[in-house]
Amino acid sequence: MFSGLARYGWLAAALAIAIPLKVGLMKWWGRRRRKQEKGRCGRWGDDK
Repeated sequence: MFSGLARYGWLAAALAIAIPLKVGLMKWWGRRRRKQEKGRCGRWGDDK
């Protein structure tokens, strides 16, 4: 009985670590892309 619960406990721990990391990565990636888009504007005739 407890071996089944232990399996789900590891799954819950993995999700508790993975989800905040993914959210942080997505926020960082969005900021990075905005900086790149802002830096491109006006160079080599790519005015938008």
